[in-house]
Amino acid sequence: MWLLLIHQLASAPAYLRVKIGRHLQRLGAVAVKNSVYALPATAEAREDFAWVMREISAGGGEGVVVEAQLVEGLADAQLRDLFRAARDADYAEIAAGARELSRSRKADFTSRYERLRRRLDAVAALDFFGAAGRETAEGLVSALAQRFEPSAKENVMPEKPQGATWVTRTGIHVDRMASAWLIRKFIDSDARLKFVPGKEYRPQPGELRFDMFDGEFTHEGDLCTFEVLLQRFGLNQPALRPIAEIIHDIDLKDDRYGRPDRAGVESVLRAIAQAHERDEDRVARATAVFDDLYQLYGK
Repeated sequence: MWLLLIHQLASAPAYLRVKIGRHLQRLGAVAVKNSVYALPATAEAREDFAWVMREISAGGGEGVVVEAQLVEGLADAQLRDLFRAARDADYAEIAAGARELSRSRKADFTSRYERLRRRLDAVAALDFFGAAGRETAEGLVSALAQRFEPSAKENVMPEKPQGATWVTRTGIHVDRMASAWLIRKFIDSDARLKFVPGKEYRPQPGELRFDMFDGEFTHEGDLCTFEVLLQRFGLNQPALRPIAEIIHDIDLKDDRYGRPDRAGVESVLRAIAQAHERDEDRVARATAVFDDLYQLYGK
């Protein structure tokens, strides 16, 4: 279910349109059409839209809030993608700020870090459908904290799990596809994969989370989850390095390694995600791709 706020504002004063737009942005609403904004249908969203309606009415505008199961011209999956894209843009901005701050030695480092942390928390609170960029932003911001907070994680796990339940967010793509392959092939051959909604999932005892916010194995600093798994489990097979470089550049979008084969791998993984809705099917198809890449780079 969705809540739609449909409004009409006079052309003047211009500041009112800007004010309403900024308020809706702070709520995490997305524009689905001209002057039509959507939020998931929750009690909190109804209250938030009610406050926006008061502002609209006070400014001489008109509007209505309606509940809808479908939004004309958009499938539910497309609408969820609009929310994810909006949050990914926010996460990308935070990630860029964290990278810039990591190179800084200015006296105001702590205050800038705290602003980034608050911004990340605010965006995460509006991340209704688990945008992919959260892990990258969280990893980079957490790495900044290590300047004054020692890391509690060890570099290498002493023993590999056997038959553990490995949990990750549903709708897997690049880093999660590659990490699932790595886990089953090199870490835990009897691993059971479990795909869950990313937002506020509560892990069961003994579960290991990967590429999830606050997971046991997720982004750390400028490392994607695949690279973290390599590092933590001491995996140093030469053929894994080029795969890690490709996944890094696709996932973090920083073109650190600039491998010419990145574009081809990215196209194949995108095709898998588009062609297969079930995460289990995506893992199966991606496994064949990574098996072949491992053989290629191992020659």
